[in-house]
Amino acid sequence: MMKTLLTFVFSFLCFHLLAQDSLIIRKESANKEYINLYKENADFSYTAPAGELGAPSKYVINGRLTTTYMLVGSYKSPIAFAIIPDFTVRVRNEFSAGVRTPSYRLGGALYARLNASPENYQYGELAFTHHSNGQDQDALNTNGSVNTLTGNFNANYLTASYRFGHLTETDADESYYSFNHRVGLQWYKFFRYEPALNLGFGFTRILYNFSWRKYGLIERHARNKPKVKTEKETWRLNAEVSYAVNKIPAKNLANLQKRLNAEINFNYSLPFMNNVFLMAAVGYYGEDNYNIYFQDHYGYLRFGLSSGFLRNRSKHYDN
Repeated sequence: MMKTLLTFVFSFLCFHLLAQDSLIIRKESANKEYINLYKENADFSYTAPAGELGAPSKYVINGRLTTTYMLVGSYKSPIAFAIIPDFTVRVRNEFSAGVRTPSYRLGGALYARLNASPENYQYGELAFTHHSNGQDQDALNTNGSVNTLTGNFNANYLTASYRFGHLTETDADESYYSFNHRVGLQWYKFFRYEPALNLGFGFTRILYNFSWRKYGLIERHARNKPKVKTEKETWRLNAEVSYAVNKIPAKNLANLQKRLNAEINFNYSLPFMNNVFLMAAVGYYGEDNYNIYFQDHYGYLRFGLSSGFLRNRSKHYDN
């Protein structure tokens, strides 16, 4: 009887330890996979000849350069932290081809994994961002209008987001899709900002982003090397909407023309491209988010090239 009891206890302890080891391995694997998700869900960089077509000003070329420096991202922790620089410039169509008021954003994002399934992921994100334009003249002209030529713009904000999504099963042709969502809230008035923004700025915005992505395997052949199939993101459809809900002078809560920002962009990568898309976008600025042009509102088209952190992995096979 005692021997049977000891055998049972020993078996139970072994099973428990194995289960614990399996759980630890699963969590560590999830932590590693989520680091890639954080990067893949980051905004794209782009280069757009002629800039936003439909803008009040004409441009030679517009560009946005952003990346993610994953400063803390260990497989041992469900928490990660990144530094995110985000620089946008609009080169004006004039004699000097001046940039005039560039748009600098620099901040950090804290990520928290909420489950252990990268195929059906959920995570929280809290970001702090400083936004300025590098100008140092008064933001207002003597007549009270906004100085869009040399006026100072500075603001700081928090963005809290809940991100979730899932990957589909792999099809017969070895392609699959992902559906990705972001719901968030953005606040500015916790921090110092340029007083001229009180003329009518979206200090509090509700955010929603959606992204539909297709991945496929491209077969490649190389001399004297085994066959390789490269996994590639072939296209991405992004949609984003934000709506200002704070009090704005002479603009009620239903004033879409001022409060709504929205964009849909489609990004397609040709077979010979690596980590690059052809981009086409259509959108509307109720509040131009460049910086000191916050009073401008207009619809626009944008065409060019885009890039970001994409899935692009190689797989060897024998037959």
